[in-house]
Amino acid sequence: MKDTYILGIETSCDETSVSIVKNGCEEISTVVLSQMDTHANYGGVVPEIASRMHVENITLVIEECLKKANMTMNDIDKIAVTYGPGLIGCLLIGVETAATLSYIYNKPLIPVHHIAGHIYANNLVSKMEFPLIALVVSGGHTELIYMEDHYTFKRIGGTLDDAVGECYDKVARVIGLPYPGGPLVDKLSYEGKDTYSLPLPLDDDSYNFSFSGIKSAVINLVHNESQRGNEIRKEDIACSFQNRVVEILSKKTMRALKEYKVKNLIIAGGVSANSGIRNKFTELCKKKGIKLTIPNIKYCTDNAAMIAVAGYFADKAGKVAGIDLQAKANTSLFEI
Repeated sequence: MKDTYILGIETSCDETSVSIVKNGCEEISTVVLSQMDTHANYGGVVPEIASRMHVENITLVIEECLKKANMTMNDIDKIAVTYGPGLIGCLLIGVETAATLSYIYNKPLIPVHHIAGHIYANNLVSKMEFPLIALVVSGGHTELIYMEDHYTFKRIGGTLDDAVGECYDKVARVIGLPYPGGPLVDKLSYEGKDTYSLPLPLDDDSYNFSFSGIKSAVINLVHNESQRGNEIRKEDIACSFQNRVVEILSKKTMRALKEYKVKNLIIAGGVSANSGIRNKFTELCKKKGIKLTIPNIKYCTDNAAMIAVAGYFADKAGKVAGIDLQAKANTSLFEI
């Protein structure tokens, strides 16, 4: 069977990334140009700046990716691109670039949902086995998803308010850590003790999550301790906060695996790089005989390799687009 090479393009936020993946499982080359240092000066991503930097960098990144692979556009079979969700200005750069390449080189264009990309990053680690449950944890999403087969997504539950990654960054800001704060909270948690009384967020029988309460609890805790003139032990707050988050994520996910009688779990999204989450799920899945797959760290954050992989399976599911493909800032994975 002829090999299929897909060029993936990802520009949903502040990474300009292009990748070439063979047969939906083998990375040939990937280039990621991060804007993190620029946005750190503002304490978060500035959409206008991010869009402008994508415009400046996208052509250079495509050329570098092809050069690394020792390939040309003539060697590419299809083009996959993130069409949403994300920052609309950033998405437009990727979508317009992909549509232009599709038109010029007469290559099929495949629309990829950003969260599908995160899920399919796991296929670069090992072949996805079904049925499975995916726990998606990122800056904008917290979802539990059931998949019977490739490109079938059923929502089991999700966040009712803040996403877990967003909550990590807000807690980091409250205790005085720089942007991006999530990884720093994770690191700091190992230096502290679980001494602060923080609530276990939305500890109920549903598969939904809510992190606004624990975020508010940390804000109130820091404010009250400051008012009393007490020392704010950042490492202990980080430890107490992370323990509650990991506990509720693992508690509901493991219950879902049991209820749905599933033996395959994948964790996806930027927060899947969190060592507390990785360690807890590794321990629990080993005990329960669950096959756990977590992407390599380089595939956890936004990258085009995951988009190219998802594009391969999206194409097999008949998901194709014309050059009039529209970018969508808000779009549901469960509508595709």
